[in-house]
Amino acid sequence: MPAPERIPAGRLSAMESAAEPAAPLPGPARPQDPPAAAPEPATDLSDALLAEGELTVRGRIQEASNAVLYCTVAYDGRSAACVYKPVAGERPLWDFPDGTLAQREVAAYEISRACGWDLIPPTVLRDGPYGTGMVQVWIDPPESSDEVPELLALVEDEEPGPGWKAVGLAQIGEGRTALLVHADHPRLRRLAVLDAVINNGDRKGGHLLPGADGEFFAIDHGVTFNAEDKLRTLLWGWAGEPLTDEALEVLRGLQRALEDDRPLAARLAELITDVEIEALRARVAALLDSGRHPEPSGEWPAIPWPPV
Repeated sequence: MPAPERIPAGRLSAMESAAEPAAPLPGPARPQDPPAAAPEPATDLSDALLAEGELTVRGRIQEASNAVLYCTVAYDGRSAACVYKPVAGERPLWDFPDGTLAQREVAAYEISRACGWDLIPPTVLRDGPYGTGMVQVWIDPPESSDEVPELLALVEDEEPGPGWKAVGLAQIGEGRTALLVHADHPRLRRLAVLDAVINNGDRKGGHLLPGADGEFFAIDHGVTFNAEDKLRTLLWGWAGEPLTDEALEVLRGLQRALEDDRPLAARLAELITDVEIEALRARVAALLDSGRHPEPSGEWPAIPWPPV
């Protein structure tokens, strides 16, 4: 498939240019010496390690729009690499209450886990060197580029090739346009459903991180769960198409798990507002009623900017 531009693979979020500098922290976050022992892989983590381990800041991802600190966490002789986003380093947004992005990231993980799809790395809310924040497992890229799945691309063709879904035309400079496409990948399709459920307002290409064995994980879920329609994503290729039988079954299970007397609902009540929980339930019900992937509403920009 000819491609004048490719959406870069890998940890794109570390390369994005922030609209504003990252929010300042109460004190310096200077890189420290790396840990003596290599951190354990994310697949061998326990909740205690992430939530109760000693958190050590190793450096800061300067390009992030909010404060994002690379850390290690150690507990009971075990260690792992992780990301720590303190509430104190969040940049205020006009359409979200201040100091709530970390909780929304954790709520997104709770929904992903309830769906059984393992799309978001383990994420907790805890205290750290700069106060309360979100701590999430760090996803290392594969050793070989051959293991990195190609999920997004800009192509010269007017229609997507086999195995691809069209999103729309994009300007690529000098008056040229190309077709933005994403892979017709079952895990990516699950993510499109999850984003519709959590009302993700910022699904960029850089928020898809390749993992081992051709898998990928989704990160950066701070602008989610708004009670108003905010869905903004690069994954519109299935818009209007019927949901898979698997997705419908998962959504029915999620609907039950969101009932007032269930543990998931109680956990979400600690993270987002009652109004936002009711809106979440309404989105799940609407997806089940329609049986289809949502389409852009026209009341909110459908594509995030920048797209990567």
